[in-house]
Amino acid sequence: MATISLGISASFLTKETPSSFSVSLAPPVAVRAKLRPLRTVTLATVSKPAAETKKREPRGIMKPRRVSPEMQAFLGGVSEIPRTQALKEIWAYIKRHNLQDPENKKVIICDEQLKKIFGGKDRVGFLEIAGLISPHFLK
Repeated sequence: MATISLGISASFLTKETPSSFSVSLAPPVAVRAKLRPLRTVTLATVSKPAAETKKREPRGIMKPRRVSPEMQAFLGGVSEIPRTQALKEIWAYIKRHNLQDPENKKVIICDEQLKKIFGGKDRVGFLEIAGLISPHFLK
């Protein structure tokens, strides 16, 4: 008795009369291996409605920190600010006053106000800015 790869008895293909004809409903082993299990929804996977979620306190660089007097003078008297917001303010100042080197935009040419924040340097690379403002954030 010969079988087709779909799991159906193929004795009807021969001239013999089949004594029993059986059909298997299970897919072949090769097809079963490719099937993915269904995902069950549990309480852990269901998202909470917006009313139930509480807002998380800012952490890390998003948390407002006290700043040095030099940074306060630059930011217009703000005593606490997140690092991310301070960096945005510095970049806005640089763009507003056109302080990027025209030949290499990665270099900032410091004016008197930026020199107070950047330790008296005349020129600063844009990757240095985050490290140079770090001492101005007090713990």
